[in-house]
Amino acid sequence: MEKYDKKAAALVDRSYQTPEIVNQRLRTLAGLALRRDEHVLDAGCGTGLLLEQEALAVGSKGRAEGLDYSEDMLEHAAARCEGLEQVHLQQGSVESLPFENASFDALSCTQTLLYVDHLDRALHEFYRVLKPGGRIAILETDWTGAVLNSHDQSLTRRIFEAWDLGTPNPNLPKRLRPLLLELGFGAPRVEAIPVLNSSYSENSFSANMLESYARVARRQELVSQQESDDWLAGIDKLIQQNEYFFCVNRFLFTAIK
Repeated sequence: MEKYDKKAAALVDRSYQTPEIVNQRLRTLAGLALRRDEHVLDAGCGTGLLLEQEALAVGSKGRAEGLDYSEDMLEHAAARCEGLEQVHLQQGSVESLPFENASFDALSCTQTLLYVDHLDRALHEFYRVLKPGGRIAILETDWTGAVLNSHDQSLTRRIFEAWDLGTPNPNLPKRLRPLLLELGFGAPRVEAIPVLNSSYSENSFSANMLESYARVARRQELVSQQESDDWLAGIDKLIQQNEYFFCVNRFLFTAIK
């Protein structure tokens, strides 16, 4: 399970406030269709951006639980949700949720299952803690479809392939719908939410990803330090030439227990 430190948490918090990710949150909230006084769990709540909106949707008499594996992420979430008495935060794993059966009307999980070692266990936990008729919204990314303008597309493909090798559940969107059906979820829907950066901003989602791509490829020993440096330098040159382009599809899965 990936555990983000303070620096990584701050980078995620910044990139998740960009317009394309704000749109993603709005569509996730629409998929959950939260009502006043309901109980909702954000499993893998990160820095609390979605959790804050969920808390406002259920109101002061509702309950908004946030759980994350990273204590540094939870520090951000606690600061963001300060004053919202309906918010409760705790550190833990989605593979073993510290909640009773049928505790929640709705559950969200954003870009977390990619890193989970025991995917089936986590999905069973999601099903267990939802009430009958409870709604789920899971958002994951198809990294194999990522598009990036670069000076060396062959090297880019190797670096992107390394990203999949470095995670327990690569290409999850391709497999998630049948897994939900097998668990007993009904009325599944899937919608694509593209993250498109047609120009460069240091605060953008993709800017946050570039160093991560290169670091993981080096760790997998699929590229050398020199190749990694050359790749990043080539992207910097394209940025200076105003030729930057990045796009990847995220997929929002919603279903009912």
